[in-house]
Amino acid sequence: MPALPPRSDAGVTPAATPPERIRNFCIIAHIDHGKSTLADRMLQITGVVDERAMRAQYLDRMDIERERGITIKSQAVRMPWAPSGGERAGTAHALNMIDTPGHVDFTYEVSRSLAACEGAVLLVDAAQGIEAQTLANLYLAMEDDLVIVPVLNKIDLPAAQPDKHAEELASLVGCDPDDVLRVSGKTGVGVPELLDRIVAAVPAPVGDPDAPARAMIFDSVYDTYRGVVTYVRVVDGRLSPRERIAMMSTRATHELLEIGVISPEPVPSAGLGVGEVGYLITGVKDVRQSRVGDTVTNAARPAAEPVGAYEDPKPMVFSGLYPIDGSDYPVLRDALDRLKLNDAALAYEPETSAALGFGFRCGFLGLLHLEITRDRLEREFDLDLISTAPSVVYEVTLDDGRRVTVTNPSEYPTGKVAEVREPVVRATVLTPSEFIGTVMELCQSRRGELLGMDYLSEDRVEMRYRLPMAEIVFDFFDQLKSRTRGYASFDYDLDGDQVADLVKVDILLQGEAVDAFSAIVHRDKAYAYGVMMAGKLKELIPRQQFEVPVQAAIGARVIARETVRAIRKDVLAKCYGGDITRKRKLLEKQKEGKKRMKMVGRVEVPQEAFIAALSTDSGADRGEKAGRR
Repeated sequence: MPALPPRSDAGVTPAATPPERIRNFCIIAHIDHGKSTLADRMLQITGVVDERAMRAQYLDRMDIERERGITIKSQAVRMPWAPSGGERAGTAHALNMIDTPGHVDFTYEVSRSLAACEGAVLLVDAAQGIEAQTLANLYLAMEDDLVIVPVLNKIDLPAAQPDKHAEELASLVGCDPDDVLRVSGKTGVGVPELLDRIVAAVPAPVGDPDAPARAMIFDSVYDTYRGVVTYVRVVDGRLSPRERIAMMSTRATHELLEIGVISPEPVPSAGLGVGEVGYLITGVKDVRQSRVGDTVTNAARPAAEPVGAYEDPKPMVFSGLYPIDGSDYPVLRDALDRLKLNDAALAYEPETSAALGFGFRCGFLGLLHLEITRDRLEREFDLDLISTAPSVVYEVTLDDGRRVTVTNPSEYPTGKVAEVREPVVRATVLTPSEFIGTVMELCQSRRGELLGMDYLSEDRVEMRYRLPMAEIVFDFFDQLKSRTRGYASFDYDLDGDQVADLVKVDILLQGEAVDAFSAIVHRDKAYAYGVMMAGKLKELIPRQQFEVPVQAAIGARVIARETVRAIRKDVLAKCYGGDITRKRKLLEKQKEGKKRMKMVGRVEVPQEAFIAALSTDSGADRGEKAGRR
């Protein structure tokens, strides 16, 4: 968990800024279109970070963000800016900027950031143009009635085509191509003009300064020394240090020990007024008492109605997380509690596995979300974890009318199944027109249904598909990227469910099912999965004193088999010839011994074999590749 950065030495800031001088905005874009680099230039130009302290991707605090080159957590920062055109000294505007993630798995982070803003800078790479996640984030901003400021970034690149992409962007937003700003986040060209446009175009926050205080929690982090640090956007009234505040959903009350703004390090202030974005510290150590989406109010004079809460995100991909060392289970539980504070989209509940022991069934928004969460648990809490193969949620109806929700293959009912429903998504693929046939072939092989196709320009096509969720959570990103030479982009939204011909494939070792290796797959792909897992386990399971059959089965029907050969002692070593019956007698004796051993022996599967079998070949790299789309 990233600790709160050290407090600034700038002392306490003066009283709250008047609402008319505040502008709250966020930067939204597809992955790698330059959000974090543009944020760096804004921090430099407004003077809140000096040259000596400056570093690339300043707001990406986590090591994992810096290594992967992607933003995972939104970051809020306050910047002073006096627009050109004769503003009097000392009357600078306060710009509250939120840098958001671009990956589809972190759309929930973006939606929370949008709720704290009045405007959004829509950033598009001048060399690549509009991509799938650009559209997704734009529609999110439009749903929240935000003012959109269209911007083309990376105009300094040799491959940039600003005129062409300005027309695309203008037709999308509904403005004139000349109104699309052109900037370079790398060199700083056009950034002052962008800040001027934000002041002119984005409306000031509206609220009642005399009403009871209401502030919306849009993020939280856990600091080892100071407890829970809560990030809020004040909607009405005012919050001041040392007053008692109440959380409207839990009714818990706390003393406000410190309040301030992030600029870009925490700076304590004399309070926060209408429209301001800042942080609260109450000294609370219980992470459950600061829920994202909750409303903070004054305990003595509480507000009657909370601010509109966020919709809880629905997990789309489920995976089991188990500590390799069983004694680490309490550590994993505490780690998930703390991570949940910083990642509201994470869901988890305890579960046990005959093969892996005690662990948690965790719900994620996507595969990259799973990879990042596991990576953070291992780095920040020093845990060694095994994650089971990802699966989605199925609704199974039995012949007797009972309905069962299955998030784990081990929960799949054993009775006669009447119907299985699987979640489907409405997917958008943006690709150069030369790859239309390739994308169609890929989507059809994943049981996709074409909904429509539109040309955004002469050489760029938007394709809309309905795809089963289970077909895209594994290697769909990789396949799409490799087949389109990296040019296609992909975005999806959950779109209900559909009936599907699905079966549960069990992996049996010496006739006993191993729950950790079970999977729910489409009947057409069951044989391929069974052959793949049996072959993999044959290589991974060490040879025993007796022969071990590795079988894949649907119900009682075996569909694939491999055999782990026995370690055989050479009992004929001392026979130098002579009567053949002597040799046969020794071999028969050995055979009987092995048969007896097989009846009483159990197959020991080492932890390494579980890890290797459960991490598919494209495992860790897949999230990385998807993250850099």
